[in-house]
This record gives sequence, structure tokens and C-alpha cells, in this order.
Amino acid sequence: MQVPLLRLQCGVNSYEWGKKGNDSAAARFASATPADGFSIQSDKPYAELWMGTHPSNPSKDVTTGRSLIDLISDNQALLSQTVTAKYGPRLPFLFKVLSINKALSIQAHPNKTLAEQLHAKDPKNYPDDNHKPEMAIAITTFEGLCGFRPLEEIVHFLDAIPSLRKLVGEENAEAFKAVATSGTEGVTDDRKRALQKAFSGLMSSSPEDVEKQIPNLVNQAKSEGKNFAGSGVASTSGEVLAELVQRLHGQYGADIGLFVLLFLNFVKMEPGEALFLVADDIHAYISGDIMECMAASDNVVRAGLTPKFKDVSTLVDMLTYNYAPIDEQKMSPTEYPYATLNRHGYSSGSEVTLYDPPIEEFAVVRTVLRGPEAKATFEALEGPSIVICTSGQGKISVGPTSHEMKEGYVFFVGSTAQCVLESTVEGKEEEFTTFKAFCEVDNTKEKL
Repeated sequence: MQVPLLRLQCGVNSYEWGKKGNDSAAARFASATPADGFSIQSDKPYAELWMGTHPSNPSKDVTTGRSLIDLISDNQALLSQTVTAKYGPRLPFLFKVLSINKALSIQAHPNKTLAEQLHAKDPKNYPDDNHKPEMAIAITTFEGLCGFRPLEEIVHFLDAIPSLRKLVGEENAEAFKAVATSGTEGVTDDRKRALQKAFSGLMSSSPEDVEKQIPNLVNQAKSEGKNFAGSGVASTSGEVLAELVQRLHGQYGADIGLFVLLFLNFVKMEPGEALFLVADDIHAYISGDIMECMAASDNVVRAGLTPKFKDVSTLVDMLTYNYAPIDEQKMSPTEYPYATLNRHGYSSGSEVTLYDPPIEEFAVVRTVLRGPEAKATFEALEGPSIVICTSGQGKISVGPTSHEMKEGYVFFVGSTAQCVLESTVEGKEEEFTTFKAFCEVDNTKEKL
């Protein structure tokens, strides 16, 4: 029987948008369990640390060097019968650390049916046949774009930014404004269709027209400053928007993404805040370090802020065109009910928080143990977990097996294993922080 607690060696991917050298949390965490002589290069960008069984970058057992794919294949009990029956012989989730210095592409992830179609038609650009709902939890201050803004904000920008209106088209802009300001409340099919038509008008702009209008947009942002676009809108100040337009122009030049951001919610999150992105939701990450958990897939439909393959028509057709203020799109974490905190000395600030999206493939628990000897005991799950330490130091134990944990240490915990985390920090204000991604199929729980 395989010991249900394995320390993992996890691979880090280097992409242009990653933070460089030791500024990258992904790189620092990877260096805690280095693979094949890995050492951090100060001038190299490190973007993603992958934790899981995705074949593009599977994790390995530190002791044996065997991939987690093979270890689970040899002992399916590590996943549990219910998880294996529903999702097959691999982890149903992929856990990542992202370190973002330069904006990622404006993108969406296909639903299951579309993923199967895209993979069959174009396996090079769509390497998976699975959907990819995902959740992002900030571990440093994070900036991103998430979902469409309230329609009245888009109307404001169409009135205040001539270059945007030019690309959307006068007829599309007027038709959109008429529907958006008609007094109808809530999200309706008519309003979603109007949004799709306006957004499609923008996205169908020729590269020549985009290149012609970019200087007008950037010059307006520079000249108006904090008064850009009539001082912005309630959710995003003109000053923030003006800076963002100029920053992204510096990163990507004459890219249509500079106009797309005016259709999308801008979000800034502090550590512990989170977003959940359903399939077919438009988004882009701009800066910061995050924990990201998703269904085990690598499918991305891109349409801007990227030198990679763009599939604009697929993106325009696939989006949900839901719209809402950004506060409605943030997650509301709750206390995790299946862990017991033993508080000693100064550890009364400890907490165990659950991020539970409306899908079954994954949920994430953030544990903050404050001060020495603080301990959290987790009830056994009918499913697998991956645990990473993001700060401080402590111990992780399953039965008689115990290992130290430091920043960047990653462990796999098998099904039905009770897990204990214990802080070994010295100062009363120091924190031992971990994130645990897990899957437990609950047939009694209704999820979207």
C-alpha cells in the first residue's frame, strides 16, 4: 500500500509574462524542491508552478522520482473509488502558483462540449478535450480583468472615448445604448445580445483600424490623466484606467486588448481575496501572485494581449455575455467546518478558510496558523489533496508519517487520510500559511 503522504517535486514553466528571478513566487517555490539541478536565474521570467497529474508537466515523488501519474495509476485508492469513477485515473484538478509581471492574454476557457469540438478540430492549439473552470486566490496584491462591466459603464465609455466608439461602430454603439438605457432591470437576453453585438463590432475591427486608433486612445489617457474618460466610472477611476491603458500599451503596443479592457471589470485583490471564473467567462490577469486551481485542462481561447494564437471568432461566439459589478463576481469564502484548530499561546488569530466554487472538480482551503504550536487537524476526505506552504514553517502529518514544511514545499495527501498541520514558527506574530486543493465527490450536493 502506497503511503498516503508524498512530498512532490513540481515543475515551473517560463513564459514571457512571468516575474523574473527571485521576484517570482513560482520560481522560489520550485527552488525549494529543485528538479534536475534547477536554480533561479535573475534575468529569466518564471510564470507558473504546476502541481498535479496533467501530462504537460506532471509532479513527481521526491523520494522515488516517479511521476504522480504512475503512482496513482498503480494505486487508485489514493484517489478514492468515487473520484476515479467520475473523473478517471488522474487528479480532476490542476493546482498552480502564478507569478505575473506582464498581462496575460484576454481569454476564456471553453465548456466541456466546446472543448471536445475544438480539440477534435485543432489539437495543436486545443490540447485537451476538457473544460477549464478556474479559481484565483491572491497571495500578493493582484490586478486583473474579470467579466463584462455593468452595461451603463460601457455606455459611458462609448460616449467618453471616441476611439472606442469608432471601432465598435456608430450603429452598434447607438443600438447598444438604446437597449442598455431602456430601464430594463437585471440580466436579460435582449441586453446580452446587444452586448454581444457591440463587443463583436469591436473584435471584428481590422488590425489597420486598431493601429490607427491606438494613438488616439493612449494620447487621451496621457492628456486627461485622472480625468480620463470623464473621470472614469464608479468602479474604476479615470486615474487607474489612464495608467492601465499606458502600461498595457508599453507591454503590447497597438493591441486590441487596450480597448477590450474598457468592456471588462477591473479588479484589485488583496491576499486571501478570490475570483471564480466559470467556463466561457472572459478574463485576463494583469499583475501579482496567485494560487490558481482549475479543472485538469490546458485549453485557452485567446483574443488579445498575446503573441500566441488568437481565435477571435470562437471567443466572440462562446462567451456567456453575463455582466455584473466586480464585487458580485468575487468569491465569498467561508469557515471550513471539517478542521479542528488547537490554539496554543499566542495562536488565537489562526483560521481555516474554504473557497468552494459551484463545481465538483475542486475546492481550496487556506490555513493560517499564527504563532508557535498552533495546529489544525483535518478530517479524512473521500478524495485526494495537494498542499503547498506559501509562508512560514511547520509540519504536515498523516498517521505516523510526518514531514517538515517550509515555503514552497508541496505534498500529496491520499484519500481517507486524516491530515494534521502544525506551526513551528518562533514569533507570536509569525504565520504558517498553506493552501490545500482537494476533490471529494458528494452525490448529495447540488452544484451548477
